[in-house]
Amino acid sequence: LLKVLSRIDSVLQSPRAPPLIFRPSKGPVQNDIKENGQGCRFDHLPLTIEMWADQLVALKDLHRSLRKLSLELLPWNTADPQDKRESIRVEDLQLIVDTILEELENKEKNSQTPSVTTLSAIVSHFQKLFDVNSLNGVYPRMNEVYIKLGEMTNAMRNLHELLELDSSAPPTVVVNTVGKLCDILNNNVAKQVQQLLGTQDIHSIINKLEEHECFFPPFQALIQDLLCLLEISNMDDILPAVQSLK
Repeated sequence: LLKVLSRIDSVLQSPRAPPLIFRPSKGPVQNDIKENGQGCRFDHLPLTIEMWADQLVALKDLHRSLRKLSLELLPWNTADPQDKRESIRVEDLQLIVDTILEELENKEKNSQTPSVTTLSAIVSHFQKLFDVNSLNGVYPRMNEVYIKLGEMTNAMRNLHELLELDSSAPPTVVVNTVGKLCDILNNNVAKQVQQLLGTQDIHSIINKLEEHECFFPPFQALIQDLLCLLEISNMDDILPAVQSLK
């Protein structure tokens, strides 16, 4: 036992011992046992060992706190080979701290990496733009927007080709070109109607249509009566049938 105590005392007095842990007693030396011409003082050992025990317990608590901090900052890094180890070393704590510091330095260097706050703001902005009430509806609405965008892109590409426009022409140019074609088509239709009815005045066209509406029903009824009376089915046979009755 005395040899063990002597070794502990030598460890406490070694240069490697923390300076705040070992403090030589200022009082009279008690229980001195001379061995190899040197005295070993053991009166301070209980307090020192108790302090070491407290530090070992605190070391485990510190390790637990650092692990929580690591999981908050690095949620993807769940591996921790020290979790199953009963004793915790200072090197284990230093490794966790170095890993966290390295990750923070990488984040500072890569300033383009968006933060959680930025990503949350982007999702909220998307919900406002496309009227999405819940987070579960974000992905379906994204797919819907993607499909609609693809359809519009294909439609615009086809219109560019049909109208012989440059692919860089904006949608306003496409709309204006389609509007001009519609105007040209409407003008051609109006000219054809005017040529068919033999008039250039819109009021005259209306009058002729009204006259046609008044004339055609009685004329159609007369033709039907003649077909039944002459017992024929073709309107071209009416004139020969009437001439044969003379």
